[in-house]
Amino acid sequence: LKQVFNKDKTFRPKRKFEPGTQRFELHKRAQASLNSGVDLKAAVQLPSGEDQNDWVAVHVVDFFNRINLIYGTICEFCTERTCPVMSGGPKYEYRWQDDLKYKKPTALPAPQYMNLLMDWIEVQINNEDIFPTSVGKRKEE
Repeated sequence: LKQVFNKDKTFRPKRKFEPGTQRFELHKRAQASLNSGVDLKAAVQLPSGEDQNDWVAVHVVDFFNRINLIYGTICEFCTERTCPVMSGGPKYEYRWQDDLKYKKPTALPAPQYMNLLMDWIEVQINNEDIFPTSVGKRKEE
């Protein structure tokens, strides 16, 4: 179990919403609708009177947390030796490009690709200009 919670294995602590905030209440509402067996189309509909950006942000962060947990359970089985290519089956190979260290699409072993991807997503989620923690303070583009 210790291996699953190892930061080097791309497991990150859940991103949480501050209790008492509007985002926290939206998160609770989203969780309740997703856990109740409700129609998914109805579950993701914007609640009346809520900001669309806040609603989407809650779901993006929740999705990241769920993917992070799933990946954390399998990462010990996917090593550079067992998963030398990041692929989507035999027809698709994913290559990493971030315009920083990797200027061109670069083939990487799956664990390295996933570490870079999860780090990149975490940076986006923590960027106040994209995902402000204060409701209604989204920077206009």
